[in-house]
Amino acid sequence: MELRELFSLDGKVALITGGGRGIGKFIATGLAEAGADLVITSRKLKNLESTAEELKDTFGVSVLPVACDIAREEEIDTLIEVATEKFPRIDVLVNNAGATWGAPTLEFPLEKWDQLFNTNVRGVWILTQKIAAIMKEQGGGNIINISSIMAFRGSEERVHPAVPYNSTKAAINALTMNLAAKLAQYKIRVNAIAPGFFRTDMMAYIETPGFEKAYNAMLGMIPLNRVGDIDDMKGMAVFLASDASAYMTGHVLVNDGGFLAK
Repeated sequence: MELRELFSLDGKVALITGGGRGIGKFIATGLAEAGADLVITSRKLKNLESTAEELKDTFGVSVLPVACDIAREEEIDTLIEVATEKFPRIDVLVNNAGATWGAPTLEFPLEKWDQLFNTNVRGVWILTQKIAAIMKEQGGGNIINISSIMAFRGSEERVHPAVPYNSTKAAINALTMNLAAKLAQYKIRVNAIAPGFFRTDMMAYIETPGFEKAYNAMLGMIPLNRVGDIDDMKGMAVFLASDASAYMTGHVLVNDGGFLAK
């Protein structure tokens, strides 16, 4: 197989949660550029619709936007019903949607702990189980989970007062390896990406006037001395989604500019 063919996603269909903006949009852009048709989801349809039009106009692929709260199983069922009515198969699932919420650790409310686990872990599991069943019937597929560098470490209260978040992403790492072992018999590969600091809407505030000290402190923790951007995520996502990584499963690929190495 030629190199270009290894990375091609022509004829493939990818479902990306949280695909309307941020890292999810970066991934959606990369997969569309590689030739995949897309189903993109998030809780808010407005961001999805603008992203869908942008990707269709730019790359000439089919993009279906579907509103879905990944924490609600009934909405996941509707998402799958709508997606499978539009497309005959789902070749790639990207579990990108996630949530965070901050409060002092000793005062962190249990309801918010449960909310983060319901979205970041339980919702990922429910959707993955249902899509993996479809992939089994169609002869295989590819699942990419989005973890975080915070899955590998603790974080200071003043920097990241969201105690459940790290644990939810550590759970995603373990789920990735476990499902890779269990689903390989069905020709389903399961890998994950653990991003560091990326230039997204959520992080935009740190590059505005008044946050120079915080921004420079963040750069000081990154050996490559910059935050990640769309091209840094597109390439890794296409690699994992394509036949270029056909012999890889059960891995968590860190994409952080060297943050964890320092």
